[in-house]
Amino acid sequence: MQDNPLADFFRPGVELADLPALFPLLRAREALNAFITLFRGGDDEVLIRLMILREIGARADAPRWSPQELKATFAYLDATKLNTVLHRLRDNELLVWDNDESVYQISTAGRMALAAIATLLGFSDDEDAELGFITAQVAAGQAVGKLSVEALQHLLGRLNELQAEFEQAVLSASEFVIRAAQKKLDSVWHWVEKGTDIIRVITADEELDGPTHRVAQAIGQAQSRMLRMTAVFQRTLNSIQAQRVHLGESGLTSTDIADWLRRQGVQATPLLNGCLHAHPEPAFVTESEMLDIAEYELLEREREQSREAVIPSALDAPTTDHVEVERLLFAETFRDSLGDIKAPQPVADIVLGDNYAQTAYRLSLLALLNDPESQALNGPVADIARLPLHLDISAELAPVNRNGVAQISSGKVKPRKTR
Repeated sequence: MQDNPLADFFRPGVELADLPALFPLLRAREALNAFITLFRGGDDEVLIRLMILREIGARADAPRWSPQELKATFAYLDATKLNTVLHRLRDNELLVWDNDESVYQISTAGRMALAAIATLLGFSDDEDAELGFITAQVAAGQAVGKLSVEALQHLLGRLNELQAEFEQAVLSASEFVIRAAQKKLDSVWHWVEKGTDIIRVITADEELDGPTHRVAQAIGQAQSRMLRMTAVFQRTLNSIQAQRVHLGESGLTSTDIADWLRRQGVQATPLLNGCLHAHPEPAFVTESEMLDIAEYELLEREREQSREAVIPSALDAPTTDHVEVERLLFAETFRDSLGDIKAPQPVADIVLGDNYAQTAYRLSLLALLNDPESQALNGPVADIARLPLHLDISAELAPVNRNGVAQISSGKVKPRKTR
């Protein structure tokens, strides 16, 4: 620990090999040294090293180079600078020198670094190079059986970033922002579809470990949400289009004017001279709001603190058997009185009881005459439904003015004709 400069970055007593975030990097230190060699120093030095190493690696049919071939190929470079770069690549084991044949060739670490850089450069011109590059890494790992959970997490992170960006565009309710987001979705659509196919193959693997399978499922869900954004964009644009203002019969809309003003930039400032003669001066704090806040702070807050939230003790529910028995007796008495009807009689004379409650209960029972569902039951209610009577009632009201009842529906109860 004392002889390792890396330990100076950590607190005393920390074992570097026990850190999960650092251990994979220490294990791949030899492969990472290739990138450290290539990218250490100024930008110009890094570009020259990459150029020379890529040119050496590009000759696949004859991968071994003699010093004379290198000087001839890089004749456009200063000889001293070329030798300095070659010695640096050789000393850091990106180039291997064969003493027997006196030739250079790229080392294993150098070839791996060049392959990774070639993949990165292949996506440098894409509008969303990050999503394409990461998808390519996941596809390559899945194809050769070296699927990386870290690569899957990077893909999931990028998809979530895009989803949040698209949702923010919809929330902005700006046609220009939504169209820009829609254009970006179109540019990444190819990679989302490619990623969907790859994730479908990955999740179908029964030998996949649990953490990798969970990340793959999360990627599939993120891709599904993104695929639905096309419909969301279109619905929002349709809603905005319905709110456009057409300027007379000129064929122009408010969107055309806004688009033109956006393209003018600072040049549009003189166009506004004299357009506004007065501007609103909003009062952000009025007396009403101040009074409401003061009332809460001085009164309601104190009441909430002093209020006791005590749950009352449990009580036995009241017995309701006597209510049901009383209703049953009313129903039986009413049934017996209906059985004596031989001629049409007014509704008021039949249902009027000692009080309003009895009258209302009798009227509700009278409405069950000839009801098929009630006839299928047992008890006094079913007996009333089966009585050979007919209720002829109208929307008009007949005056009563006694026993708590002012008016009642006009009508008659008639015996049902029998053949």
